[in-house]
Formats: sequence, structure tokens, C-alpha cells
Amino acid sequence: MVPAAPPPRRLTRRLIQLYAGLVTFAFGEALILEAGLGVIPWDVFQQGLVNHWGLTMGTWSIIVGVAVLLLWIPLRQRPGIGTVSNAIVIGAALDPMLRAIEAPESLGWRAAYLVAGILINGVATAAYIGARLGPGPRDGLMTGLVRLTGRSVRLVRTGLEVTVVLIGWALGGNLGLGTVLFAVSIGPVVHVFLPKLTVPGGSALH
Repeated sequence: MVPAAPPPRRLTRRLIQLYAGLVTFAFGEALILEAGLGVIPWDVFQQGLVNHWGLTMGTWSIIVGVAVLLLWIPLRQRPGIGTVSNAIVIGAALDPMLRAIEAPESLGWRAAYLVAGILINGVATAAYIGARLGPGPRDGLMTGLVRLTGRSVRLVRTGLEVTVVLIGWALGGNLGLGTVLFAVSIGPVVHVFLPKLTVPGGSALH
């Protein structure tokens, strides 16, 4: 039996929530980058790529997102509109955000940027996941590897994060206190807000 399509209003809300969440994530990511106290794990990797091959953080975000998405093919993962949008929209919004936000000079403001960025990213992550239109490329890579290897989500996710952080650090990415703080706090923040932002219903366009 083919599942019934969701009501138009619900689908509209899901799409608005998806794209609002992705753009908001880029804003939080920009705050963390401008804080200069250590960036989110995948940004350590992307900063290393910027240092060695130029281009911008936003451009590398798109390139890496699409490359990760291609890894879904042998893992037989099925992307949704949210998956493709995640790979493109965050990177497209990140560069304008970075141009608009000035890096603070005082340590107090840098710490405030970092904490605000983590909180914003947690809420934004809950929003785009809660839209139920497909996981992000990196999330799908994790679940595909979990299914392929039979290992736990915790082990696979930690292995992926540690690998990209170490490669990015070797390439000159900004590994610091903020990276650790993000890693230990993003999960609890998403955990709090995800139930509040999950749209009930099926998974159309997934």
C-alpha cells in the first residue's frame, strides 16, 4: 500500500522548517568560525582544505557534502530533498554569513560567539532533522556504515569525526577547545529540541 501524502500545509511547514534550519545552521557555524576558539569537527577538515587549496569555507562545504553524498551510492543509502539541500544550502549561506559577521577581539565576546553558535547549531540541527525530509550527507554516511559494518552508531560516528578532525588538523585546521565543546554538547542540545521540532507524519520527498 502506498502511504498517503501529507496534507499540503504540513508539507509546506516541513519545507520552510528545513530551509530555515539549514540557513540558521550556517549562521551558527559562522559564529563558531569567527570565534576562533576551535571549530566544529568537519570544519577543521574544511579549514585544512582552504589552507592548502584555496577557495572558501562555503565552497569546500558544498564540495565535501557532495563528495560524502556520492559515498552513499555503494552504501545503498537513499537521499531525500533534505539531504541534497543540506549539502548545498549550508555552504551557499556560509560565505555571506562570514562576510557579514566580524570576528570579535576580546576573549569574552569570542567565548560568547562560540557558545551562541553551538546553541544555534543544536536548534537548527533539530529543525532540519525534524522536518523529516532526509538526513544530512554525513548522517547518512554514518548510518550506512553502521548497517554495513554492524558496529554501533557511537563507534562509527566517533571514528568518522576523529578521522576528519585529525586530517584537518594535520592540514592546519583550527582544532581547539571549541571543537571539543561542540562535540560534547551538540548531542544534548539536539536531544532537547528535536522532539519539539519534529513534524509528525510520513516521509514524503524523502
